[in-house]
Amino acid sequence: MRTSKKLFAASAALAVSLGMTGCGSSSGGGGGSSSQDLKGVTLTVASKDFTENILLGKMFIKALEANGAKVNDKTNLGGSSVNRSALTSGRIDVTPEYNGTGWTVYLKHANPNKNPKKLFDMVAAEDLKTNSVKWFGSSPFNDTYGFAASPDLAKKNGGAFDLKAMAAYLKANRSAKVCMETEFPDRPDGLILFQKATGYQIPASQTQILDTGLIYTQTGKGKCDFGEVFTTDGRIQALKLSLVKDPGVFVLYNVSFTMLDKVYQKHAKAYDKIASEILKPLDNKEMASLNAKVDVSGTPADKVAEDYLKQKGII
Repeated sequence: MRTSKKLFAASAALAVSLGMTGCGSSSGGGGGSSSQDLKGVTLTVASKDFTENILLGKMFIKALEANGAKVNDKTNLGGSSVNRSALTSGRIDVTPEYNGTGWTVYLKHANPNKNPKKLFDMVAAEDLKTNSVKWFGSSPFNDTYGFAASPDLAKKNGGAFDLKAMAAYLKANRSAKVCMETEFPDRPDGLILFQKATGYQIPASQTQILDTGLIYTQTGKGKCDFGEVFTTDGRIQALKLSLVKDPGVFVLYNVSFTMLDKVYQKHAKAYDKIASEILKPLDNKEMASLNAKVDVSGTPADKVAEDYLKQKGII
């Protein structure tokens, strides 16, 4: 998923606030993760401005600190363009990023590979060669766009819809509503992919544009028959929404950590191990559960990140 409507809203104030806190300084060589010492390393870790990305940034920060590193916390920095600009200019050292965003937004390609490993390999190789940005670690979870049906509608259907069944329902029920964010109908990775895959063009009469949070609550109440969602959003579980099955229509968005390669190489083994320990257990269910603890239960992201790392034995 995850290039929000704030993607191109660059923030000069944020850039200034970063100052010179990045640059990946270190007084030592070598290094590692939970069994190795990063004392003397100073890093600035940032994230985008939504729960999942903030959690991932917080996890990386706490794992670094547990290994002796000093970390400047710039999580919740802003949208994709703000983080990317800060990374490539050296104002930050680490930020979580999605392979689909790397391919379509930063490398400006169409038709991303449908295999997550192949897409990661392609993005990582080209971004390293072209921009000296190192991608490391890769999550099992795929936080892509999707649709969810209201609980009552899914029950009436006898279970979860798939995209073609959703299109058939909309065609047969002209009063049905699909709730979406403002930009989703116009995004190259948005509604057009559903329409190409199913052959059904959702008319304006079946479309309702809402803010993100309202899409979830209104779909939960049945005011929207289907709502556009992000597939690891914790509100899907909390509101008992039924995720529409996607056979691979929407773009993959598995997450990795990104660094300038010159920073990464100073302690490559340490960073690889930390990233692997954090990301390997994170399937869609696990990530959605963590997101729900913040967005639904109101638990601070710092605590959710710390509890996760302790549970997995990372810190």
